[in-house]
Amino acid sequence: MKRRKTVLSLIAIIAGALLITAVTASAQTYSPLYTYPIGSGAYSGIAAPQVMVQGQDGNLYSTIQNNGSKADGTVYKMTPAGVPTTIYSFCFLTSCTDGAGPHGGVTLGIDGNFYGTTQGGGTKGAGTAFKVTPTGTLTTLWNFTNGTDDSAPIYAPLQGQDGSFYGVSEEQYNGQNGTFFKLTSTGVLTPHTFSYTNGATPNLPTQGTDGNFYGTAQVGGDATCRCGVVYKATAAGKITVLHKFTGYPSDGNNPWGILTQGSDGNFYGTTRAGGSANAGVAFKITPTGAYTVLHSFNSYAGDGTLPLAGMIQGLDGNFYGTTGSGGSKNAGSIFQLTPAGVEKTLYSFCSVTCSNGFGAATPLVLHTNGKFYGNTNGNSLGGAAFYSFDMGFHPLVDLVTWTA
Repeated sequence: MKRRKTVLSLIAIIAGALLITAVTASAQTYSPLYTYPIGSGAYSGIAAPQVMVQGQDGNLYSTIQNNGSKADGTVYKMTPAGVPTTIYSFCFLTSCTDGAGPHGGVTLGIDGNFYGTTQGGGTKGAGTAFKVTPTGTLTTLWNFTNGTDDSAPIYAPLQGQDGSFYGVSEEQYNGQNGTFFKLTSTGVLTPHTFSYTNGATPNLPTQGTDGNFYGTAQVGGDATCRCGVVYKATAAGKITVLHKFTGYPSDGNNPWGILTQGSDGNFYGTTRAGGSANAGVAFKITPTGAYTVLHSFNSYAGDGTLPLAGMIQGLDGNFYGTTGSGGSKNAGSIFQLTPAGVEKTLYSFCSVTCSNGFGAATPLVLHTNGKFYGNTNGNSLGGAAFYSFDMGFHPLVDLVTWTA
């Protein structure tokens, strides 16, 4: 018996550059497809770092932090045409123990289910890790305790090559600096803590082709700048610093986005500040720690600024990302970056005279139909939108079910 399955999880999206073939991109079409309503707290609930992932049914799945029947957030499904459906509503009340405030989106497991975290709720009020089926059956895998496991995780965990899930929780009020954890199918969490010298407030890593995990931490590292680090973690939790950011004017500062491994085996990412204009940088780093600043963002030249969400590699070998501000209308942008560091603004969002969304801060996802999809944050007056961005790529692969 031979079985095959194509699973487009966060791992596959980040490692999708390995599938790159020669392609000529011509179209550059931005299409707003859905406008998110303003929810509790006078905002849409769409914010960094909410990961959106393609399910096996071809739809896109993520979370909204503040909507639903109890205004404690939801997992939702969005069709490529922009039609949303609520999959699950969270509840923070004492009669509910399923968590509240799902901030980080979801990732796709090889079982076809979705995995995520909540910042609050659960049995200890410190957040949860959960599994939810495409039809909305939720299972709590872990209740964070604000002990050695820390608390209030933002990022969704991702499934490693060994079948276990790996994730991070952030520093809170107990003197810790965040943890890198392993979550097994039975729900056992094994934490490994950051020490501030090797980073603090870690962002979700991606698993490299060598089996190790590569990620960034927002602060810590260099004793003077405390601008964050790039780290490598083994599956057993040994953390090694590959680069300490030193900030303006020659280096990045405060990385937020998830790293992506390019087809060349190197990792590519962004920082929200630092660089020659202190408006953020795009960088490359090898698995052994050789680091290069590829581009310094500069709003004075019509470039984007505040690149929060990292980048993803397209079928043409270039990297694509978004900025939360800057661009020709100072409302954010979609940009392209070559592996050599040549950057070009492809689309500028508009917040005043436009209704197309603005303030992009969530990662782009490359759908198997060849289009990029993403969300904008907007503000209390609106501007949060689900959109597609078409570069003219051909479809990647077809999703298939189990076959004999």
